Amino acid sequence: MINLEDIEEARETIRNLVKRTPLARSRSLSDLCSGEVYLKLENLQITNSFKIRGALNKMFHLSIEEMKRGVVTASSGNHALAVAIGAEKLNLSAKIVVSKDTPKVKIDKIREHNVELILYGDFYDEAEEKAINLAKKDGLTYISPYNDKMVIAGQGTIGLEILEDLSSVDTVIAPIGGGGLISGISLAVKGIKSNVRVTGVQSEASPVMYESLKAGRIVDAEMRESIADGLFGGIEKGSVTFKIVQKYVDDILLVKEKTIRKAVFLLWKKEEQVVEGAGAVSVAAIMENTGFFMGQDIVAVISGGNIENELFRNILASESDRA
Repeated sequence: MINLEDIEEARETIRNLVKRTPLARSRSLSDLCSGEVYLKLENLQITNSFKIRGALNKMFHLSIEEMKRGVVTASSGNHALAVAIGAEKLNLSAKIVVSKDTPKVKIDKIREHNVELILYGDFYDEAEEKAINLAKKDGLTYISPYNDKMVIAGQGTIGLEILEDLSSVDTVIAPIGGGGLISGISLAVKGIKSNVRVTGVQSEASPVMYESLKAGRIVDAEMRESIADGLFGGIEKGSVTFKIVQKYVDDILLVKEKTIRKAVFLLWKKEEQVVEGAGAVSVAAIMENTGFFMGQDIVAVISGGNIENELFRNILASESDRA
Protein backbone atom coordinates (compact mmCIF):
# COMPACT_ATOMS: atom_id res chain seq x y z
CA MET A 1 0.00 0.00 0.00
CA ILE A 2 1.12 3.56 -0.65
CA ASN A 3 1.66 5.72 2.43
CA LEU A 4 2.07 9.38 3.25
CA GLU A 5 5.85 9.10 3.09
CA ASP A 6 5.62 7.97 -0.56
CA ILE A 7 3.55 11.04 -1.39
CA GLU A 8 5.92 13.39 0.41
CA GLU A 9 8.82 11.80 -1.48
CA ALA A 10 6.91 12.28 -4.74
CA ARG A 11 6.58 15.97 -3.98
CA GLU A 12 10.35 16.31 -3.68
CA THR A 13 10.81 14.39 -6.95
CA ILE A 14 8.49 16.62 -8.99
CA ARG A 15 8.77 19.89 -7.03
CA ASN A 16 10.67 21.75 -9.76
CA LEU A 17 8.90 20.01 -12.65
CA VAL A 18 5.26 20.95 -12.02
CA LYS A 19 3.30 23.98 -10.87
CA ARG A 20 1.85 24.44 -7.41
CA THR A 21 -1.62 25.32 -8.65
CA PRO A 22 -3.79 27.94 -6.94
CA LEU A 23 -6.63 27.26 -4.53
CA ALA A 24 -9.21 29.90 -5.43
CA ARG A 25 -12.39 30.75 -3.52
CA SER A 26 -15.57 30.56 -5.60
CA ARG A 27 -18.05 33.19 -4.50
CA SER A 28 -20.87 31.76 -6.63
CA LEU A 29 -20.49 28.20 -5.31
CA SER A 30 -19.95 29.39 -1.74
CA ASP A 31 -23.25 31.28 -1.94
CA LEU A 32 -24.96 28.25 -3.50
CA CYS A 33 -24.29 25.97 -0.53
CA SER A 34 -23.92 28.57 2.24
CA GLY A 35 -20.35 27.51 2.89
CA GLU A 36 -16.85 28.18 1.67
CA VAL A 37 -16.01 26.53 -1.66
CA TYR A 38 -12.50 26.60 -3.09
CA LEU A 39 -11.34 25.36 -6.48
CA LYS A 40 -8.03 23.49 -6.82
CA LEU A 41 -7.20 24.65 -10.34
CA GLU A 42 -5.28 21.80 -11.95
CA ASN A 43 -6.56 23.04 -15.31
CA LEU A 44 -3.77 25.62 -14.90
CA GLN A 45 -1.16 22.88 -14.43
CA ILE A 46 1.47 22.08 -17.07
CA THR A 47 -0.42 20.25 -19.88
CA ASN A 48 -3.63 21.76 -18.38
CA SER A 49 -4.13 18.59 -16.34
CA PHE A 50 -3.12 17.01 -13.02
CA LYS A 51 -1.77 13.97 -14.89
CA ILE A 52 1.74 15.42 -15.20
CA ARG A 53 2.29 14.90 -11.46
CA GLY A 54 1.89 11.13 -11.48
CA ALA A 55 3.51 10.51 -14.85
CA LEU A 56 6.69 12.41 -13.97
CA ASN A 57 6.96 10.80 -10.54
CA LYS A 58 6.76 7.37 -12.16
CA MET A 59 9.17 8.15 -14.99
CA PHE A 60 11.79 9.73 -12.75
CA HIS A 61 11.87 6.47 -10.76
CA LEU A 62 12.58 4.25 -13.79
CA SER A 63 15.78 2.24 -13.70
CA ILE A 64 18.52 2.91 -16.26
CA GLU A 65 17.62 -0.36 -18.00
CA GLU A 66 13.93 0.61 -18.16
CA MET A 67 14.85 3.99 -19.62
CA LYS A 68 16.96 2.31 -22.30
CA ARG A 69 14.07 0.05 -23.35
CA GLY A 70 11.47 2.84 -23.36
CA VAL A 71 7.89 3.16 -22.19
CA VAL A 72 4.36 2.70 -23.46
CA THR A 73 1.07 4.01 -22.17
CA ALA A 74 -2.63 4.14 -22.95
CA SER A 75 -4.70 7.19 -22.25
CA SER A 76 -7.83 9.17 -23.03
CA GLY A 77 -5.44 12.05 -23.72
CA ASN A 78 -4.17 13.92 -20.67
CA HIS A 79 -1.97 11.15 -19.26
CA ALA A 80 -0.55 10.51 -22.73
CA LEU A 81 0.51 14.14 -23.01
CA ALA A 82 2.15 13.94 -19.59
CA VAL A 83 4.10 10.82 -20.57
CA ALA A 84 5.18 12.49 -23.82
CA ILE A 85 6.63 15.42 -21.89
CA GLY A 86 8.33 13.07 -19.43
CA ALA A 87 9.88 11.10 -22.30
CA GLU A 88 11.34 14.29 -23.76
CA LYS A 89 12.76 15.39 -20.41
CA LEU A 90 14.44 12.01 -19.90
CA ASN A 91 15.36 11.50 -23.57
CA LEU A 92 13.70 8.10 -23.82
CA SER A 93 11.44 6.52 -26.44
CA ALA A 94 7.71 6.34 -25.84
CA LYS A 95 4.75 4.70 -27.55
CA ILE A 96 1.41 6.34 -26.84
CA VAL A 97 -1.80 4.41 -27.54
CA VAL A 98 -5.04 6.38 -27.64
CA SER A 99 -8.48 5.28 -28.79
CA LYS A 100 -10.10 6.76 -31.87
CA ASP A 101 -12.64 8.66 -29.76
CA THR A 102 -9.92 10.74 -28.06
CA PRO A 103 -10.65 14.48 -28.48
CA LYS A 104 -8.68 16.07 -31.30
CA VAL A 105 -7.37 18.84 -29.03
CA LYS A 106 -5.56 16.20 -26.97
CA ILE A 107 -4.25 14.27 -29.98
CA ASP A 108 -2.89 17.47 -31.53
CA LYS A 109 -1.01 18.32 -28.34
CA ILE A 110 0.53 14.83 -28.16
CA ARG A 111 1.69 15.14 -31.78
CA GLU A 112 3.76 18.18 -30.82
CA HIS A 113 6.14 15.83 -29.01
CA ASN A 114 8.67 13.29 -30.23
CA VAL A 115 6.73 10.10 -29.46
CA GLU A 116 5.12 7.31 -31.48
CA LEU A 117 1.37 7.91 -31.44
CA ILE A 118 -0.83 4.87 -32.10
CA LEU A 119 -4.57 5.30 -32.67
CA TYR A 120 -6.22 2.02 -31.73
CA GLY A 121 -9.70 0.87 -30.79
CA ASP A 122 -13.01 2.64 -30.53
CA PHE A 123 -12.82 3.08 -26.74
CA TYR A 124 -10.20 3.53 -24.03
CA ASP A 125 -10.36 -0.07 -22.78
CA GLU A 126 -9.23 -1.35 -26.20
CA ALA A 127 -6.32 1.11 -26.28
CA GLU A 128 -5.29 0.02 -22.78
CA GLU A 129 -5.26 -3.65 -23.76
CA LYS A 130 -3.16 -2.82 -26.85
CA ALA A 131 -0.62 -0.87 -24.78
CA ILE A 132 -0.27 -3.65 -22.20
CA ASN A 133 0.31 -6.17 -24.99
CA LEU A 134 2.94 -3.89 -26.59
CA ALA A 135 4.74 -3.66 -23.25
CA LYS A 136 4.95 -7.46 -23.04
CA LYS A 137 5.88 -7.91 -26.71
CA ASP A 138 8.55 -5.19 -26.93
CA GLY A 139 9.89 -5.26 -23.37
CA LEU A 140 8.66 -1.75 -22.61
CA THR A 141 7.60 -0.35 -19.25
CA TYR A 142 3.86 0.19 -19.18
CA ILE A 143 2.88 3.41 -17.40
CA SER A 144 -0.71 3.09 -16.28
CA PRO A 145 -2.77 6.27 -15.92
CA TYR A 146 -4.01 5.02 -12.53
CA ASN A 147 -2.94 1.45 -11.59
CA ASP A 148 0.56 2.31 -10.42
CA LYS A 149 1.84 3.22 -6.96
CA MET A 150 4.25 5.89 -8.21
CA VAL A 151 1.55 7.49 -10.35
CA ILE A 152 -0.86 7.52 -7.40
CA ALA A 153 1.80 9.02 -5.11
CA GLY A 154 2.37 11.80 -7.65
CA GLN A 155 -1.33 12.62 -7.79
CA GLY A 156 -1.39 12.62 -3.99
CA THR A 157 0.76 15.75 -3.94
CA ILE A 158 -2.45 17.64 -4.70
CA GLY A 159 -3.79 16.52 -1.32
CA LEU A 160 -0.72 17.86 0.47
CA GLU A 161 -1.15 21.26 -1.19
CA ILE A 162 -4.86 21.38 -0.33
CA LEU A 163 -4.25 20.86 3.39
CA GLU A 164 -1.40 23.37 3.45
CA ASP A 165 -3.56 26.01 1.78
CA LEU A 166 -6.83 25.28 3.64
CA SER A 167 -6.28 23.50 6.95
CA SER A 168 -9.97 23.98 7.84
CA VAL A 169 -11.22 21.89 4.91
CA ASP A 170 -14.16 19.60 5.72
CA THR A 171 -14.64 17.88 2.36
CA VAL A 172 -12.53 17.31 -0.73
CA ILE A 173 -14.43 16.49 -3.93
CA ALA A 174 -12.54 14.87 -6.81
CA PRO A 175 -13.34 13.20 -10.14
CA ILE A 176 -13.01 9.43 -10.51
CA GLY A 177 -12.12 7.50 -13.65
CA GLY A 178 -9.70 4.69 -12.89
CA GLY A 179 -9.22 6.14 -9.43
CA GLY A 180 -5.59 7.28 -9.49
CA LEU A 181 -6.36 10.90 -8.63
CA ILE A 182 -8.75 10.28 -5.76
CA SER A 183 -6.60 7.43 -4.41
CA GLY A 184 -3.61 9.74 -4.09
CA ILE A 185 -5.63 12.62 -2.67
CA SER A 186 -7.47 10.46 -0.12
CA LEU A 187 -4.24 8.82 1.09
CA ALA A 188 -2.59 12.22 1.54
CA VAL A 189 -5.54 13.99 3.14
CA LYS A 190 -6.56 11.21 5.52
CA GLY A 191 -2.94 10.49 6.34
CA ILE A 192 -2.69 13.99 7.81
CA LYS A 193 -6.27 14.79 8.85
CA SER A 194 -8.38 11.64 9.08
CA ASN A 195 -11.72 13.40 9.67
CA VAL A 196 -11.73 15.14 6.27
CA ARG A 197 -14.44 13.70 4.05
CA VAL A 198 -13.35 12.60 0.56
CA THR A 199 -16.12 12.44 -2.03
CA GLY A 200 -15.66 11.08 -5.53
CA VAL A 201 -17.70 11.99 -8.58
CA GLN A 202 -18.50 10.12 -11.78
CA SER A 203 -20.86 10.79 -14.65
CA GLU A 204 -24.00 8.68 -14.80
CA ALA A 205 -22.77 7.77 -18.29
CA SER A 206 -19.63 6.02 -16.98
CA PRO A 207 -20.22 4.75 -13.42
CA VAL A 208 -17.68 1.93 -13.29
CA MET A 209 -16.11 2.67 -9.89
CA TYR A 210 -19.52 3.40 -8.39
CA GLU A 211 -20.93 0.08 -9.59
CA SER A 212 -17.76 -1.77 -8.59
CA LEU A 213 -17.98 -0.50 -5.02
CA LYS A 214 -21.62 -1.56 -4.88
CA ALA A 215 -20.64 -5.04 -6.07
CA GLY A 216 -17.61 -5.28 -3.80
CA ARG A 217 -15.36 -6.10 -6.75
CA ILE A 218 -14.25 -4.58 -10.05
CA VAL A 219 -17.08 -5.01 -12.54
CA ASP A 220 -18.01 -3.76 -15.98
CA ALA A 221 -20.82 -1.24 -16.19
CA GLU A 222 -23.08 -0.04 -18.95
CA MET A 223 -21.55 3.09 -20.46
CA ARG A 224 -22.69 5.68 -22.93
CA GLU A 225 -21.08 8.70 -24.57
CA SER A 226 -20.01 11.31 -22.04
CA ILE A 227 -18.79 14.89 -22.09
CA ALA A 228 -16.43 13.76 -19.30
CA ASP A 229 -14.26 11.75 -21.71
CA GLY A 230 -11.31 11.77 -19.31
CA LEU A 231 -13.31 9.63 -16.86
CA PHE A 232 -14.68 7.23 -19.47
CA GLY A 233 -13.76 3.55 -19.46
CA GLY A 234 -13.38 0.51 -17.25
CA ILE A 235 -10.95 -0.34 -14.46
CA GLU A 236 -8.09 -2.80 -14.98
CA LYS A 237 -8.76 -6.05 -13.11
CA GLY A 238 -6.75 -6.13 -9.90
CA SER A 239 -6.17 -2.36 -9.94
CA VAL A 240 -4.65 -1.13 -6.69
CA THR A 241 -6.95 1.88 -6.82
CA PHE A 242 -10.07 -0.16 -6.09
CA LYS A 243 -8.98 -1.19 -2.59
CA ILE A 244 -7.74 2.32 -1.81
CA VAL A 245 -11.07 3.82 -2.84
CA GLN A 246 -12.91 1.17 -0.82
CA LYS A 247 -10.95 2.08 2.30
CA TYR A 248 -10.41 5.83 2.08
CA VAL A 249 -13.14 7.40 -0.09
CA ASP A 250 -16.28 8.15 1.92
CA ASP A 251 -18.80 8.27 -0.92
CA ILE A 252 -19.21 8.52 -4.68
CA LEU A 253 -21.83 10.71 -6.31
CA LEU A 254 -23.11 10.29 -9.86
CA VAL A 255 -23.95 13.44 -11.81
CA LYS A 256 -26.03 14.03 -14.90
CA GLU A 257 -24.45 14.91 -18.24
CA LYS A 258 -26.56 18.07 -18.47
CA THR A 259 -25.24 19.22 -15.09
CA ILE A 260 -21.64 18.70 -16.21
CA ARG A 261 -22.36 21.04 -19.13
CA LYS A 262 -23.83 23.59 -16.72
CA ALA A 263 -20.72 23.28 -14.54
CA VAL A 264 -18.41 23.93 -17.51
CA PHE A 265 -20.49 27.04 -18.27
CA LEU A 266 -20.50 28.25 -14.66
CA LEU A 267 -16.73 27.85 -14.36
CA TRP A 268 -16.28 30.01 -17.45
CA LYS A 269 -18.91 32.65 -16.67
CA LYS A 270 -18.29 33.04 -12.93
CA GLU A 271 -14.65 31.94 -12.51
CA GLU A 272 -13.19 32.68 -15.98
CA GLN A 273 -11.76 29.15 -16.17
CA VAL A 274 -11.67 26.90 -19.24
CA VAL A 275 -12.47 23.43 -17.93
CA GLU A 276 -13.12 20.12 -19.67
CA GLY A 277 -16.06 17.91 -18.75
CA ALA A 278 -14.05 15.55 -16.54
CA GLY A 279 -12.58 18.55 -14.75
CA ALA A 280 -16.00 20.02 -13.99
CA VAL A 281 -17.71 17.02 -12.36
CA SER A 282 -16.77 18.12 -8.82
CA VAL A 283 -18.63 21.38 -9.39
CA ALA A 284 -21.52 19.47 -10.97
CA ALA A 285 -21.74 17.43 -7.75
CA ILE A 286 -22.09 20.61 -5.69
CA MET A 287 -24.75 21.95 -8.05
CA GLU A 288 -26.80 18.75 -7.77
CA ASN A 289 -26.28 18.17 -4.03
CA THR A 290 -26.26 21.58 -2.33
CA GLY A 291 -27.89 20.20 0.83
CA PHE A 292 -25.26 17.47 1.14
CA PHE A 293 -22.47 20.08 1.18
CA MET A 294 -24.31 22.82 3.09
CA GLY A 295 -22.24 24.98 5.43
CA GLN A 296 -18.92 23.24 4.86
CA ASP A 297 -15.41 24.27 3.86
CA ILE A 298 -15.08 22.45 0.55
CA VAL A 299 -12.33 21.95 -2.00
CA ALA A 300 -13.48 20.93 -5.48
CA VAL A 301 -10.63 19.56 -7.58
CA ILE A 302 -10.75 20.95 -11.13
CA SER A 303 -8.70 18.25 -12.80
CA GLY A 304 -8.22 19.49 -16.36
CA GLY A 305 -8.91 22.05 -19.05
CA ASN A 306 -8.32 20.31 -22.38
CA ILE A 307 -11.69 20.71 -24.07
CA GLU A 308 -12.43 20.77 -27.79
CA ASN A 309 -12.99 24.34 -29.01
CA GLU A 310 -16.17 23.41 -30.86
CA LEU A 311 -17.63 21.61 -27.84
CA PHE A 312 -16.73 24.50 -25.56
CA ARG A 313 -18.39 27.04 -27.87
CA ASN A 314 -21.45 24.81 -28.13
CA ILE A 315 -21.77 24.61 -24.34
CA LEU A 316 -21.37 28.36 -23.91
CA ALA A 317 -23.96 29.08 -26.58
CA SER A 318 -26.55 26.55 -25.40
CA GLU A 319 -26.19 27.33 -21.69
CA SER A 320 -26.24 31.09 -22.35
CA ASP A 321 -29.61 30.64 -24.04
CA ARG A 322 -30.93 28.88 -20.92
CA ALA A 323 -29.45 31.35 -18.44
